[in-house]
Amino acid sequence: MNLELEDLIMNTGDLPTIPVVATKVLQLIEQEGASAEELAKVVASDPAVAARVLKISNSSFYGCQRQIQTLSHAIMMLGYNTLKSLVIAASVKQVYKPYGLTEQMLWEHSFGAGLAARIIAGKTRLIHEEEAFLGGLFHDIGKIVMDTMDNRQFQTIMQICYNNDVSFLEAEQQVYQYNHADVGAMVIKKWNFPIMLMKAVAEHHHFRFDEDEDPYQIKLTCVVGLSNLFCHKCGIGVREPDESLVLHTTTPARLLNLDEKTLSDLLKTFAAAYELDRGVFS
Repeated sequence: MNLELEDLIMNTGDLPTIPVVATKVLQLIEQEGASAEELAKVVASDPAVAARVLKISNSSFYGCQRQIQTLSHAIMMLGYNTLKSLVIAASVKQVYKPYGLTEQMLWEHSFGAGLAARIIAGKTRLIHEEEAFLGGLFHDIGKIVMDTMDNRQFQTIMQICYNNDVSFLEAEQQVYQYNHADVGAMVIKKWNFPIMLMKAVAEHHHFRFDEDEDPYQIKLTCVVGLSNLFCHKCGIGVREPDESLVLHTTTPARLLNLDEKTLSDLLKTFAAAYELDRGVFS
């Protein structure tokens, strides 16, 4: 890990912080015996987050048969773990402001990847759905932080991508001594999320693992990496779909032992879910 980068992320005061309501919800969920009413009260303290949680709760993806009208009802219907994911997602959206086209695309790609990761985890039962969702949601958080740190330099990278038809990863190597995955991992560490999530964000492009790596860590990282590829394949949060991308030949697909038919079915499920509910996530 780049020690200079770690020092920069850990000690720079004006970088995005995890919103207060998300921190409070995480702390409350960790306490035994927290009631739905207590959690609802904390979420309701931020009206924008509360409204977004209710909006997402009523998306077709969560499959509730009746309209969820209150936060307490959402918590009882969806459970604490799902609520935690939704509050984090609803809160983190605020990090993607000021809201220009770049930030809009980054948000669509990040939330799309969270949705894809949750679908992959749910259908394959390889990892926990909510951990997958957060991994997908956070996989490119480094980009928005880099944008915040130096918008002009970030736009230079975007121009290199479009003018030279190269990936963001390749473009940023021409400008920085580190990449967005490194930055994202440090932000996850600063926000006190689990080390496993930090590692998944750090390796969602390269999939470098120790010989004795925890098998669950490998699966989580690969699901996160695959969710990113699903978004690229479908053109979500990127300039255009990558129709040449062959998913079953990619490193995460191979490490997860997912064949072409399974991946095709997962991709169709994801694309349909995203199109159906894309307005919910805006």
